[in-house]
Amino acid sequence: MKLIVNGSAAEVDVPDDTPLLWVLREELGLTGTKYGCGKALCGACTVLVDGAARRSCVTAAGDIAGRSITTIEGVAGGGALHAVQQAWIEENVPQCGYCQSGQIVSAVALLARRPAPTDDDIDAVMSANLCRCGTYPRIRRAIARAAELARANPQGTP
Repeated sequence: MKLIVNGSAAEVDVPDDTPLLWVLREELGLTGTKYGCGKALCGACTVLVDGAARRSCVTAAGDIAGRSITTIEGVAGGGALHAVQQAWIEENVPQCGYCQSGQIVSAVALLARRPAPTDDDIDAVMSANLCRCGTYPRIRRAIARAAELARANPQGTP
């Protein structure tokens, strides 16, 4: 089957019902997307499919063949971090870091839909991503900062 991952075509020989997470990690070597719960509950496996956040652990690869998939490895572009990644660093968000790829990808999808989110908007979307370390206040600040960075430099945001 043909997939488009981070802007590049990839051909994989897997059954259509293979979870996208395993195709990304085991077939394509993109290990930034994490396995958390396997039931689409924690958000560690979040990727973008045609720009929308999807849980790759329950998304069959065959269901999204030919569609655009972006993993954490593809969020940055043009040699620069995405505004969300930059804000994550500036706000010192990660502790253990395990959930961060899913958190960042979800935040990218949120800001694409809502470039100036309120705290309530952020909480509504990001509450679906679990962080065992409890960095939610820093996550909220980082998303607000990323929105400001993106507005200040719209051409610098992939």
